[in-house]
Amino acid sequence: MEHQHLRVRFAPSPTGPFHIGGARSALFNWLLARKQGGKLILRIEDTDLERSSRESEENIKEALRWLGLDWDEGIDKGGDFGPYRQTERLTIYNDYTQKLLAAGMAYPCYCTEEELEVERQAMLDKGETPRYTGRCLHLTQEEKARFEAEGRKPVIRFRVPENKQIVFKDMVRGTVSFDSNGIGDFVIVKSDGIPVYNYAVVLDDALMNITHVIRAEEHLSNTPRQILIYEALDLPLPQFGHISLILGKDRAKMSKRHGATSVDQYRKLGYLPEALVNFLALLGWAPVGEQEIFSCSELIEQFSMDRVAKNPAVFDVDKLNWINAHYIKLAAPEAVMELALPHLQAAGYIGATLNEEERVWLIKVVAAVQEYISYAAQVVDHVDIFFNDEVKFENEEAAGILKDPDISKVMAAFREKLMALDVIDVPSVQAVLKAVVKELKLGGKKVYMPIRVALTGKMHGPELFQIIPLLGRERTLSRMEATLAKIN
Repeated sequence: MEHQHLRVRFAPSPTGPFHIGGARSALFNWLLARKQGGKLILRIEDTDLERSSRESEENIKEALRWLGLDWDEGIDKGGDFGPYRQTERLTIYNDYTQKLLAAGMAYPCYCTEEELEVERQAMLDKGETPRYTGRCLHLTQEEKARFEAEGRKPVIRFRVPENKQIVFKDMVRGTVSFDSNGIGDFVIVKSDGIPVYNYAVVLDDALMNITHVIRAEEHLSNTPRQILIYEALDLPLPQFGHISLILGKDRAKMSKRHGATSVDQYRKLGYLPEALVNFLALLGWAPVGEQEIFSCSELIEQFSMDRVAKNPAVFDVDKLNWINAHYIKLAAPEAVMELALPHLQAAGYIGATLNEEERVWLIKVVAAVQEYISYAAQVVDHVDIFFNDEVKFENEEAAGILKDPDISKVMAAFREKLMALDVIDVPSVQAVLKAVVKELKLGGKKVYMPIRVALTGKMHGPELFQIIPLLGRERTLSRMEATLAKIN
């Protein structure tokens, strides 16, 4: 198949928040399309009428846009193969259903849920895999008429050929084969006339000229049913690639207890889209070397399906945080401040509105703590020293530093030099601290540490020359005096 004709699709169901697993599937399709100059189609599988919502569809599109995963055709973009929502394609499915019925490859089934359950139980009791035995396959016209008269609405079942090996080459798993005798005649259209996933997806992919179907491993068991439908309708088969499951660190399937599972939760916590894309790419795909930080263009350049792993990928939130911290350090403090703002407001540090002066000050506060955080919501854990003049010692050791006999000399020299400054900014405060060290001949630690503890109660954190200009002269001196008064 020539590369310029590569067509892949991402076809989510809009039945809830957009999850990490879906984002990873979208990313792998997007990377392959961008690598090979192909097209990515966004299609919405909304045949689950009870659970699907337009709100959820918007959430998916917003998340894809936020991640930078643009699509070439489909919802919101249009194209030659629409409509791109399954509920708008019902007449198309119906035409093909009539073909299958006419050819004897599908038939109406009037069995009730209760009858099917009895049959299922009987098979389980015998130790067999439950499947439909085909009891409605040979109904007479009279029997059908009787069921209709009872008000039974039939489903349409696909007639599965017997004794057939269904074999296909998977881009990730190699050769996969299934025995048709284990499948049983399956439902393709529900009694309300809505096609089931396995049927609609085949018609959509075939009619939209999809060449490569890259999707999650849980669809592997659907593939034999889908191949049978392709063959029955004489439609060309795409290439399939089933990417591994995502597991939590405890090797159980990803769930809420492993932390945030939806893309939106990560966005709200102040993760950066480029970090999430970088992390998701490494979930089940292995680059050639040891590199772990990739820009989008590097991912596109290096991506290939033959380096996608069969084994489950482990979602390691520590690794995500490490990658995100890397991108946070490179980000503009203004951007990190915007991401942290709702969290600072929720914590009560900031009011609902900011004037320009407060905004400028807050950006500097964020810049002072930026290197200590993995994502923007963590700013809240590091800024108390800028908002709260009541100093609490982090431990006994910190309090002990202020009992040093040289403290009064250090504080007096620092106070005198700070009072003499015309402007309190980073260079002038750096100069003051150096001058105190030089004058008292005590060594840096004996000067910096007591000033830091008197100001913050902590032995580590942002540089003093960042903290002091942000607090200003009056707050700095009065806070230090109040802290020292506690000790003495």
